[in-house]
Formats: sequence, C-alpha cells, structure tokens
Amino acid sequence: MALSHTDRTSPMTAQPARAYRTQNWSLTKPSAHGRKGIVVSQNHEAAAAGAAILEAGGNAADAAVATAFALAAVEPWNSGLGGIGFGVVLKAGESRAQVVDFGPVAPRRADPADYPLTGAMKFDLFAWPEVEGDRNIHGPLSFCIPSSVSGYATLKERFGTSMPVSELLQPAVALARRGMAQDWYTTLKIASSAAVLRLYAESARIYLPDGLPPVPPYQGVPGFRTLGNLGSTLEHLAKAGLDDFYRGDLAKQLAADIAAVGGVVDAQDLADCRASVREAPVIDWRGTHRIHTAGGLTAAPTLQAVVEGMAGSPPPDGGPDSAWFVRLSQVMREAYATRLEGLGAAQAAKEPGETCTTHLTVVDGEGTIVALTTTLLSSMGSRLVLPDTGVLMNNGMMWFDPRPGSANAIAPGARPLCNMCPVVVTPADGGYPRYGAGASGGRRILASVYQMLAFTLDSGMTLEDAAHQPRIDVSGPDGTSADARLPEGTLDALAAVGPLTVVEHGVLPLNFACPNMVRSGQDGQEGISDAASPWSAAVAAN
Repeated sequence: MALSHTDRTSPMTAQPARAYRTQNWSLTKPSAHGRKGIVVSQNHEAAAAGAAILEAGGNAADAAVATAFALAAVEPWNSGLGGIGFGVVLKAGESRAQVVDFGPVAPRRADPADYPLTGAMKFDLFAWPEVEGDRNIHGPLSFCIPSSVSGYATLKERFGTSMPVSELLQPAVALARRGMAQDWYTTLKIASSAAVLRLYAESARIYLPDGLPPVPPYQGVPGFRTLGNLGSTLEHLAKAGLDDFYRGDLAKQLAADIAAVGGVVDAQDLADCRASVREAPVIDWRGTHRIHTAGGLTAAPTLQAVVEGMAGSPPPDGGPDSAWFVRLSQVMREAYATRLEGLGAAQAAKEPGETCTTHLTVVDGEGTIVALTTTLLSSMGSRLVLPDTGVLMNNGMMWFDPRPGSANAIAPGARPLCNMCPVVVTPADGGYPRYGAGASGGRRILASVYQMLAFTLDSGMTLEDAAHQPRIDVSGPDGTSADARLPEGTLDALAAVGPLTVVEHGVLPLNFACPNMVRSGQDGQEGISDAASPWSAAVAAN
C-alpha cells in the first residue's frame, strides 16, 4: 500500500503519513573487486558462468554472451531466446563505444486490424486503449521478431575472441538440463503471471504443475524444474551455430512452432533478422565525462534531456541533498512529459504492471566493457512457450499504441520506442576510470541509471555506496515516488513541489528499477548489483 505524500499528515492520527512497511530489515549486497574481469548479472549462476568464460580466456563480449544465454535457463521471465535488446560495447584502449542493436521489430505480416479496440483504456505497463482479448499483451499476436540470438551472435562475431560458440553455450546447456531453482522467488515470479500462463498449454505444463505455481519444500534445498524443450534447443544451437536460429533447421522448426499457435512471425521474418552495429551516440556530462548510449528508440534521448536539465545542479560531494532530489524530480517530470507527448500517452504516469527485463554488465582484464540490456517486455513476455522449441516468446507488440495513425502505431516492420538504457562512461580526456551500467524496470530504468551515474561521477561514491543510496523514481510527468529511507526533510521538500508517493524499495511491489554497474580503473575493477534483487550478484574472475 502506497500512501500519498501530497498531504503528509494523517487525518486520523495527526501524525506524518508513512508508507506501509513490509520490510523490517536492512538489505546489503557485496561488491566484487579484481583485476581480471567482473561480471554483474541479476542471477548469480549466470554471472558465474560469464566469469568462468573470462577465466578460460574469453573477453567481455564472450562472457556477456555466455551470461545472456545462461539467463534464459535460470531467469526465464526476464529474457531469453524469444527476446530483444541493445548492447553498448567499449573496447579496451578505445574512446568511442559501439551499439549492438537488436531492438524490437514488428513482423512483416503485422496487421493493425488484428488488434480491434474495445473502447476502454488498459492500464497495464502502458496506458494504451484496450485491445480485444488483450491480444497485444499476451498470446501469439503479441510477438515481435525474436532478435536476441542475433544480437548475441553479432556481439560475439564483432567483439569476441576465437573461443567457439559451443563453449560459450555450455553453461546455459548445463543449467537448462539441470533446471531452474524452485525457490520462493521462483514461486513469486510464476504466481505473478499464473492467471495468463494457464491459458497456454505448454506454459501451464512447465510453470503450473497441477494447475498451481511450484513451491519449494518446507525445509532443505529447493530443487530444480526444467523448462520444456529449451535445453534441447540450446544444445542444438551449440552444435549448429547461432545462425541456425534464423536460417537453418531450427528456424524452420521455430517458424512451424509459431504458426501452430497462431502467430504471424514467419520464416521470412527470421531470415531477415540481423542485428546491426553502429557508433554509440554520446551525451556530454558537464564537460567531465562522456556517456555512450544506445541512442534512438531507447531511453537515451530522455536521458540526454535529464543530463542537460541537471547540468547546473550536481549533487554535493558525499551524496545528494534535498535540493538536488527536488531539482531531479522536476527535470525528470518535464523530460517524461516531452517523451510521452509524442506517444499520445502522457496520461500514463506510472507502469503499474510488472516489467520484464534483465541487464548485465561485464568488464574483462584488458578493460573492454559490455553493457547489455535484454527483455521479453512483460514478466514472462507473451506468457506463451512454444511447445517444440521451448522458446518463451516476447510480447513486444505491447510497445505499440494500438490506435491506427498514432505516433507509435502498429505497422509491418515498425520499430517502437522502448525504455532500455545501457550505457558506458568515459572521462572527457579519454582516460580512467571507465564505467558500464544499466538496469531493468521499464520506465523506472532511466531514473535509476541517472542517479547511479550522478552518485559515482559527481559525488565520488564507491559503487557499493551508490547501490545502497536511497533513490527517487519518476516514471512520468504526474508525480514522484521516493524511497521511505530518505530523510524526512527530503520527503517534505519533494512533497512541496508535486505529488509524492513514499514507497519501500523491495522485491515486490517493484517500486524502483534494478541497476548494476562496473568500474574499471588503473587501481583495479569493481562491480555491484541491485541490493533488493535476491538472486543478483557481481562475480570477479579468478
């Protein structure tokens, strides 16, 4: 329950209003330190898989690919073979990063007529008009072209070593064969999507045994649960190569799988799917640093607006104060008003639904940095697991405004605006230290990434201190959320300048994004993951 902070006095008690507290503990997350590379991920096993690749002689790109494939097996609600994404890569010794773009693209047979409107509004992740049967939100017509495998292949080919793809996929294959941990967090994530997972036979078979989410034993170890035919598909890719997903035997099987469930993504969409590489657009950070972004249709243009709006308002040394949070709240609300106005969705100040994204950041011993954000969009994406291939598909069509003729309308081959924000940071003089960062969490991503950058670049915080610093969130033009741990004076100041909701930073409800970050300097390397994410970790090589 979130209490409004617009009037911070409770009429019943005449005491300052407070958020309802569910947590009576203080969460901490250790950072990792080293000199031979660090992998940070929202799942410890996936990060460890990437670190093992570094130890075996791979570089940051190799490790990022291994981690991303491993995440498909251990954190399937956030990303996987059926997803999309963006990566930013800065090679060691270079001063300009590059973007690996495998962002969302509508299938060539996407037809606006397939998404008739009911006349009501749908307040899910976006405040779009409601579509009959929610067919843009879940099910076979919610699929965008699955481009993650193409993105990982391009990352490997352009930036990786000669280490074979089969070696990079071995951790994912092993984890898929073993199965996903069946602990309390798994139960929570599956239960959150159970009402829709039950509509699709293979999804229900895998995730809802006996019609209910799996639960861990009362005591002992949680055990594991395999994810249908995903393990076989990963094994096939390890042997046949990643291109087979789009232009080989697996592509034929995937196209047939999609057609059998009623989707319109077809063999031609798969054959035409190729990630692109381009130079990363750069944002000037007060003349001291350069922020290398994914640009274009990501959150990067809005990040630039926030950076420019905050240019004269750095936080004090040692950490932000009330005045800085107030200024950030105002600047971010203005930036989101501009962003959402073009989409016809300025009324959507929040994303009340649960977003599904993962971010991983890698630095190797040479200093190459990869910041990779990949997603299925909603938690569990389309909620539809393809039976023969075991691929959980994205619901990227939800990014489009279903109103014909709108600025973000559904159209064949169209690309929607999305919220991902992977970044790499270099000092303006091209020296050190350098950083990689990003987050999961829909519209909340931007606020978390900006604040992590401000805390480290301006306030001089260590990554560990920055990760534990309470933050605010602004996900739209109509209000601000603030961490209940912020000082009373800061909450009062924020409430004085606009609608404020005081909330906890916890696992669920999810009120803040989940950032992670690496730092690479001549004095060594540091990595940190989100303190409130139960599975996340930074793992150092060796």
